[in-house]
Amino acid sequence: MASGSDRNPIIIGGLPSQVPDFDPEETQEWLDSLDAAVDERGRERARYLMLRLIERAREKRVAVPEMRSTDYVNTIATKDEPFFPGNEEIERKVLNATRWNAAVMVSRAQRPGIGVGGHIATFASSASLYDVGFNHFFRGKDQGDGGDQIFFQGHASPGVYARAYLLDRLTENQLDAFRQEKSKAPDGLSSYPHPRLMPDFWEFPTVSMGLGPLGAIYQARMNRYMEARGIADTSKSHVWAYLGDGEMDEPESLGQLSIAAREGLDNLTFVVNCNLQRLDGPVRGNGKIMQELESQFRGAGWNVIKLVWDRSWDPLLAQDRDGILVNKLNTTPDGQFQTYATETGSYIREHFFGDDHRLRAMVEGMTDDQILHLGRGGHDHKKIYAAYAAAKAHKGQPTVILAQTVKGWTLGPNFEGRNATHQMKKLTVEDLKGFRDRLHLPIPDKDLEDGAPPYYHPGRDSEEIQYMHDRRKGLGGYVPTRVVRAKPLQLPDDKAYAGAKKGSGQQKIATTMAFVRVLKDLMRDKEIGKRFVPIAPDEYRTFGMDAFFPSAKIYNPLGQQYESVDRELLLAYKESPTGQMLHDGITEAGCTASLIAAGSAYATHGEPLIPVYVFYSMFGFQRTGDQFWQMADQLSRGFVLGATAGRTTLTGEGLQHADGHSQLLASTNPACVSYDPAYGYEIAHIVKDGLRRMYGENSEDVFYYLTVYNEPILHPAEPADADVEGILKGLHRVKPGEKGEHTAQILASGVSVPWAVEAQQILADDWNVKADVWSATSWNELRRDAVEIEEHNLLHPEEEQRVPYVTQKLQGAEGPKIAVSDWMRSVPDQIARWVPGTYQSLGADGFGFADTRGAARRFFHIDAQSIVLGVLTELAKEGKVDRSLLKQAIDRYQLLDVTAADAGEAGGDA
Repeated sequence: MASGSDRNPIIIGGLPSQVPDFDPEETQEWLDSLDAAVDERGRERARYLMLRLIERAREKRVAVPEMRSTDYVNTIATKDEPFFPGNEEIERKVLNATRWNAAVMVSRAQRPGIGVGGHIATFASSASLYDVGFNHFFRGKDQGDGGDQIFFQGHASPGVYARAYLLDRLTENQLDAFRQEKSKAPDGLSSYPHPRLMPDFWEFPTVSMGLGPLGAIYQARMNRYMEARGIADTSKSHVWAYLGDGEMDEPESLGQLSIAAREGLDNLTFVVNCNLQRLDGPVRGNGKIMQELESQFRGAGWNVIKLVWDRSWDPLLAQDRDGILVNKLNTTPDGQFQTYATETGSYIREHFFGDDHRLRAMVEGMTDDQILHLGRGGHDHKKIYAAYAAAKAHKGQPTVILAQTVKGWTLGPNFEGRNATHQMKKLTVEDLKGFRDRLHLPIPDKDLEDGAPPYYHPGRDSEEIQYMHDRRKGLGGYVPTRVVRAKPLQLPDDKAYAGAKKGSGQQKIATTMAFVRVLKDLMRDKEIGKRFVPIAPDEYRTFGMDAFFPSAKIYNPLGQQYESVDRELLLAYKESPTGQMLHDGITEAGCTASLIAAGSAYATHGEPLIPVYVFYSMFGFQRTGDQFWQMADQLSRGFVLGATAGRTTLTGEGLQHADGHSQLLASTNPACVSYDPAYGYEIAHIVKDGLRRMYGENSEDVFYYLTVYNEPILHPAEPADADVEGILKGLHRVKPGEKGEHTAQILASGVSVPWAVEAQQILADDWNVKADVWSATSWNELRRDAVEIEEHNLLHPEEEQRVPYVTQKLQGAEGPKIAVSDWMRSVPDQIARWVPGTYQSLGADGFGFADTRGAARRFFHIDAQSIVLGVLTELAKEGKVDRSLLKQAIDRYQLLDVTAADAGEAGGDA
């Protein structure tokens, strides 16, 4: 084997291989010292010395590569643990009462006739992690700022409710109404953290796994953004995210770690509850999830604190001179540790310590019961406090605390560490008695044997309850609490929208550009201009928003530390620590998380922000639909722009870029107010109304989705008699028919309105048909109005029956109604049942493809000539025209030949 300088110079792990050695003699002395340490004291001693040298090198700011993982022991040495300022005995009593009430609440929810479920094992494992936070770290909002932002693990909600009950924030009736939100209203408690359902209690919805960590990262970033731009002082706010180790398998959980490290978000702490179990079984039965996560977080640039063992391990580790115990801990897989959590002390003595005489000697003076109670760090208040304090003190990096726990901890042998524990909801009488005894609660047997188990409260004047109140008072109030302090904004007058209402003159522009012009004017407003937060996934240039770069600038906490390649250009790329534009890179998930954090700033920090998130419409609701539900739940507000919308407008891009259905997806979100405008003046009225509804007096918890296109068209000026109510409600007539024997109505939306106008002319000139053209600015809002009215009529049969807006609007419109859009037919079909008379729709159903706009529209039969055929077909059904005209129209316009269609307007990315 080659040795010394003959070996391959490449060293795995990131060490330099091409740096010359300027002092080989000194180098050799260091190598000889290492060899001597190995020869005389063994590899473990040499390893320890190397680790201490690396630690000292970092203290001296010597750049050395990060280790991917460290030993399976606590990161913070016992000697380095700070003084614990709390009363551990009182905190134990508080926690025992909380544990009991959380489990009893879920168990009572399983009583006969109810059976609504719930989860108790997750909180049982993480209860101490939360308790230390509540008692010593989580800042409330009573000092007038946003306090801390805490993303609670969804399945741990019973524990948060149970603690709130002890503090008289919730009543016993409310605990008994867990998961019965309507039948026990107004006492009902939501199953998980749902701000929309409990808007004074929860702040952040987290139970859709993976969205909690993602949201926490961007909340911490939004805090820094708001402070940098002088909107709010968030310097005292810290973001805490409580997560599960199984949850970290979700791509959203780890996908954005780099941005937190890159921007040095030391205002962020992840606490990963490593109970080693998923919902069904071990997270990594044959591996070690804490080691794996440590490697991933370290590699992403995070500060990692491992909290593996409680204080009972300290004496054993202190006598581990040969490193045999650490080696055993390093090599034991999680699946085996899970087994140890369910076994006896004698089993652990035999199987963990028994295979090496040095390990056996370490525990020969311990009883089996002492061995059984060698615990995990996530249940030790002093160890947890040390980890939290270190996380808060660390600067320059976000911190993750990996805390090992036992799932179902203290619930008894039928729950603790069992594979099925996540789905176990009800405790037997024997389980309850054992649980009570373990928690040392004064509850008599008869109260557990007759009926539902009781809640436990030590009394409002008890020492432990007063301690809880005092701790929360010292930390600024109770958490979780959601407070809305923001005042309505002073909104711009009509002058801000004058440009859009003038139309585009002789210039053709896409509706994307029409919106951008409205936004640019609004951002100049002295009152609200600074509150706009443009957000885009690396597509500002595509959407024509590069004009914002020189003035608004791109937010970067480090500024622009380089000379931009386009610095001489008028629209140069400019970054700034106080930049207004968020450029999150190619990540719709990250952008949507920014949208949610900005859109809820009115509640989180009492300062409204107006996010404007612009994306390729195909990659919006479809890719991040779960986050839009999270946005609705968090009561976030703002504007969402599905740009380059439609199945046929984005020429050349093909199937995966062709959006013909996002309006349908948007319709499923009750908080989403969606529009498909055709002209700039429609956009102006929609945006103005959106600002009023979301940021004016009596603001509403909604957000706006507008689909805009990249096809340049001529935008007419707003007519003097513009039907503003119709624009906002979803339907208004834009061009009455002028001549023709027969009548028809064409309902079109977005980019299809110009096709309808062209079809109107053809019908008049070639077929003697007078057709009115209507702009359906929102199929979804028309349907929503109709559904609400139908429900009212259903429940109020004795009152005068109301009529849906779409029915009223079209009641006197003669002839068949033909709907057309660049969406699949399901979008306009939403209103079919409320349209009087004959109704038919045309749409782009199926996959999109790359071709000219004209060819694509001819293929889907939605172009002007196809609309003509649709109108004639419905007139023929009514007997108004002869059916022979239909074949004549097909032949005349060559509707079966996509190559016969005019190619249409080319280009137009914005």
